[in-house]
Amino acid sequence: MTTRRDAVHDTLRRSEGFRSAQDVYAEMRQHGAKIGLTTVYRALQALADGGQVDVLRTDDGESVYRACASGDHHHHLVCRRCGRTVEVAGPAVERWAEMIGGEHGFTEITHTVEVFGTCSSCSASVRAG
Repeated sequence: MTTRRDAVHDTLRRSEGFRSAQDVYAEMRQHGAKIGLTTVYRALQALADGGQVDVLRTDDGESVYRACASGDHHHHLVCRRCGRTVEVAGPAVERWAEMIGGEHGFTEITHTVEVFGTCSSCSASVRAG
């Protein structure tokens, strides 16, 4: 891994939740890193391709990134209000994806599943407010 890619990965590991490339870039520049936005994008893509960061696409179509807490294949529960994210296993989803792919003659099946909702803390603040 390159030094710049390591620095981008370290920034994500120190962050809570998902961050845009622009957020990562701004934070790194604020802390004195001499790095370009294009380099941040390239590093994030390489980290995503290597399975070291999770990527979500927001409702606006923007990709946001987070350092993986788990090296295993997983899915996410994401709070729409605060962005809190929980990694979850989905064995039923895995079996379904393989089955449906096989039924249609597909091999090397991959998939992405993200479940969005409101976390218990945000739900409680709405009820209290």
